[in-house]
Amino acid sequence: MEKKRVKKSAAKGRRKEPKGLFQRPWFIVMTVGIAALLFGGIWAANTLLRTHGGEDVWIRIPGDASEQALKDSVTAALGPDQGGRVISLWGMMGGDAVRSHGAYRVSGGQTAFRTARNLAHGRQTPVTVTWNNVRTFSDLASAVARNLEFKPEDFRAACREVLEPEGFNEATFPAAFLPDSYEFYWAVSPEEAVRKLYSYRVKFWTPERKAKADALGLDETGVAIIASIAEEETSKADELGKVARLYVNRLNAGMPLQADPTVKFALGDFSIRRISSEMLRTSSPFNTYRMKGLPPGPIRVPSKASLDAVLNATPHDWLYMCAKEDFSGYHNFSRSYEEHLANARRYQAELDRRNIH
Repeated sequence: MEKKRVKKSAAKGRRKEPKGLFQRPWFIVMTVGIAALLFGGIWAANTLLRTHGGEDVWIRIPGDASEQALKDSVTAALGPDQGGRVISLWGMMGGDAVRSHGAYRVSGGQTAFRTARNLAHGRQTPVTVTWNNVRTFSDLASAVARNLEFKPEDFRAACREVLEPEGFNEATFPAAFLPDSYEFYWAVSPEEAVRKLYSYRVKFWTPERKAKADALGLDETGVAIIASIAEEETSKADELGKVARLYVNRLNAGMPLQADPTVKFALGDFSIRRISSEMLRTSSPFNTYRMKGLPPGPIRVPSKASLDAVLNATPHDWLYMCAKEDFSGYHNFSRSYEEHLANARRYQAELDRRNIH
C-alpha cells in the first residue's frame, strides 16, 4: 500500500514542461499574419503607390487594339517597371481592351493604381483641338484630326455626311466652323466631332446676327465669304470692318469684287506679294477679277471677330482700296477709280523701289 501511495504521489508531482514562446500556436499565427501584412504593405507601396516620375506622358489605345497591343502601349509610355505594375493592376480590375479604348494622360507623380483604374474604367483625358489661320478645307481637316484618333480623310467624309444635308458643299464646308479651342475625347468619332463643331456655329448665329446679315443682303455663308476675304486683305483689327463693308458695297453695286486674295487662293499660293496681269487672268470660280458676285466659298475659315466685323461695320461709300505705300499694313480707301489709280501708282512705285516682284 505504501509503495502505491508513493508512485501516485510521484505521478502527481510530474508536470509538463511549458512550450517556448516560438512554439505556441497563437504566436505562430500572429507572426505569419504580421509577415503577411508587412509583405502586403511592401507590395502595395511598390505596386499601388509607386508613381510615374518625370513629365506627363500619354497612353493611347486604338479602337482595334488587342490586349497585347494595349500592354505594349502602356509599356512604351511608362517603361517596363511602371508599365508592368499598371498592367498587373489593370488585369486585377477586370480590364478590357475595348473598354480602355481612348487616350489617357499620366501626370508626373501619378500612382500606378490611379493609372490602372482610369484605363480599366475608360476614364479618358480630354484633348484640346485648336486651330487658327486655316485657309483650305484640307488644312482644316488636318488641324482637327491632328490630336484625335481619326484621319483627315475621315473628317472630310464626315463633313459630307453631316453637313451636306444642312445645305453645305465642299467649297462652303469652311463656313460651317469657327476657329477656337475645343475639347474632345481622343476616341471621338469623326461624325460626332463634326456635329459638335457645327453646333458652335449654330449657336453663334443668333436671331440678331441673322437679322444683320439679312439687312446686308447676305446669308450666313455669304457673311463668312466676305469675312474670309477681309481677313486675308488686312491684319489690322480696326480695319476689318472697313474692308468688309467695301466688298459689300461692290457686291451691291454689281461690281466684281476684284479681291487679290481670291487670286492667290485660286493659284494655291498665298506667298505672292505682287499680283501680275497674267495672274488676274487665272481661270477659276474663285478669281473675283474674272467672276462677278461672291466666290463659291470662303478662302479661309473666318474668325468670330471677322464675322462680327462684317455684320457691325459702319456704312461708308468706298469702292476701292490699295495697300498704303508705307507698308504699315493699312490701306488707302477711295470712292472714285481715278483716286484709286493715284493710290495704286504710289504703292507700285514703292514696290519697284524695294525690288519686290
